[in-house]
Amino acid sequence: MHAVLVAEKQTLVWTEVPDPVPQAGELLLDVHAAALNRADLLQRAGNYPPPPGWPEWMGLEVAGVVAEAPADSRWKAGDKVCALLGGGGYAERVAVPVELVLPVPEGLSMVAAAAIPEAFATAYLNLCLEGGLKAGETVLIQAGASGLGMAAIQLVKALGGKVLTTVSTEEKAAFVRSLGADIVINRTVDDLVVAMEEHPVDLALDCVSGPELGRCLEKMASGGRWIVIATLGGARTEIDLNTFFRRGIKLIGSTLRSRPAEMKAQILADLERLLWPSFSSGTIKPVIYQALPIAQAEEAHAILQRRENIGKVVLLVDRIAQ
Repeated sequence: MHAVLVAEKQTLVWTEVPDPVPQAGELLLDVHAAALNRADLLQRAGNYPPPPGWPEWMGLEVAGVVAEAPADSRWKAGDKVCALLGGGGYAERVAVPVELVLPVPEGLSMVAAAAIPEAFATAYLNLCLEGGLKAGETVLIQAGASGLGMAAIQLVKALGGKVLTTVSTEEKAAFVRSLGADIVINRTVDDLVVAMEEHPVDLALDCVSGPELGRCLEKMASGGRWIVIATLGGARTEIDLNTFFRRGIKLIGSTLRSRPAEMKAQILADLERLLWPSFSSGTIKPVIYQALPIAQAEEAHAILQRRENIGKVVLLVDRIAQ
């Protein structure tokens, strides 16, 4: 089979590699679509290796058709599924533990289904399990027009929360409002700290961090939970610990990729129970910015690097996915 490997000078090449061999408890999946995540850029740069046991090439979420499945599993050859991976999605085939596989929601294309597992699992893990989201709370979602942002906004609204989110353009502001965002901050002209004075945040999902994190923490509601999942704006800030501990603020670091398979399986089972009917009805939807042939992986990565995407970018492995 073929997969996208990182070659010299971090170029991406569609290269022949050995076929995956499923182990006990794994199924073999013919990949039709693979969604991109910003973590792929980090892995390409050599800063985010896959967990042990997963392929060296990128790809955290895919959709496709089951080629082989264990006889005692819920799956059989021909089933249309999507899957959460530790890596290996940029390929024609991948072996996946059965518990990390979900059915394609009724009515969704392979492209749309590929954009569900990583984004919605990350949103659920951090907002619900780590953050303990309650109905009526105000939630800050940084980078609301990203693939994760679109998932997090819809999840918060579905669970009865109020969304404050940040974007970088007016086009993205209009997009997040269409998803249900209540308060939108354009970082190029608005001050997030000022907005938080008027709208104290109970829970934050932060992929930006950076120098302003300390000032933002001071404006959180008492008992607030600030969850850092990335540091796109920088890894250093200054925190007033007196304000921090007296008001019971929790600062939480979190990643999905390194979680045990058992926890990932439970997250996916919860998502299927909570959200699959909403996906099928269109009440909640994965938003696709662009779908490109997998041979154009370089171009797809460039879209993320320029931060121009509104929603998810997806790679097409064959014509069936279109």
